[in-house]
Amino acid sequence: MGDKGIERRLCQRFKIPGATVSYRKERLFSSKTKIDEEFCPVLDLSRGGLRFLTQKPLKFKSKIRLQLSIPGERLPLDLKGRVRWSTFNAGKSYKYQAGVQFNPYGLEKDQNVPQVLTTIIGLEQKFVGTESAADPGQTSDSGA
Repeated sequence: MGDKGIERRLCQRFKIPGATVSYRKERLFSSKTKIDEEFCPVLDLSRGGLRFLTQKPLKFKSKIRLQLSIPGERLPLDLKGRVRWSTFNAGKSYKYQAGVQFNPYGLEKDQNVPQVLTTIIGLEQKFVGTESAADPGQTSDSGA
């Protein structure tokens, strides 16, 4: 049997009510200030990535820059990542869902600054306990 149904993510996902993301796709010769879409609802988040709603399909493996806005936080978190999937969201007000994997954290080019990881860990500690009890079918991560 394959590994269908097995959770492969190493980071715990959590929801932040009211969180939104604005993004722009990385393109050659593109404006550094042009945003492709703003205030897209975030469905869930982890140390490794996020899932959000969007009106536009996103191309698999495309580079993306994100500004994650959290209610109560003064400044959005700036993150870099890659689109891992995008799917049609039939019958919903937002036409698509997308999943983005964050680039590694560090001080090198194209990495996310370590302070962002520290902030996400703090948000995880704050919001994981506010969700309803874990789904009975969901197992804890043994790999992380």
